[in-house]
Amino acid sequence: MTSDEGAGSAARPFAARLGLAVSRRALANAALAGTGGFLAVTLLAATTQASGILLLIAPFGASSVLVFALPQSPLAQPRNVIGGHLVSTAVGLAAFALLGATPLAFGLGVGLAIAAMLLSGTTHPPAGADPIVVVLAGASWPFLFVPVLAGAAAIVALGIAFHRLATGHRYPVGPS
Repeated sequence: MTSDEGAGSAARPFAARLGLAVSRRALANAALAGTGGFLAVTLLAATTQASGILLLIAPFGASSVLVFALPQSPLAQPRNVIGGHLVSTAVGLAAFALLGATPLAFGLGVGLAIAAMLLSGTTHPPAGADPIVVVLAGASWPFLFVPVLAGAAAIVALGIAFHRLATGHRYPVGPS
């Protein structure tokens, strides 16, 4: 029996058992990013549950990945997070209002949302799912403000506080 077999292998870190070399710093960064996402989504879900007002939609999980794991990314900046969600949701709402819950509304909503985000300088990949959410939910125009604006703004605010208090990363990243 080698040292990698039997009870001795259980003491090795999981990543090492998979043949991955992960530094303590990488583990700490991953844990902090995961904690930020956990806190943001839990807060939005708990507030939704306590108030009965929807504040959480699926794309906010992906937004949390960018804000908490990649705060330096242009795609994670407040303009992109909030603006991307607003632009994409508005496009989705218009597509749904014009076409109903049809395959064309789904496709046109996403395609036009991508184009609108690029043209407005608010590209945020998670927001590309917003038109799908709008059509599936049968949402109306107030959806643009709650949950979309309120939730996206909350993620950004939590990201700012979290990075200042816990990670030391600069967020948002301003002009250099």
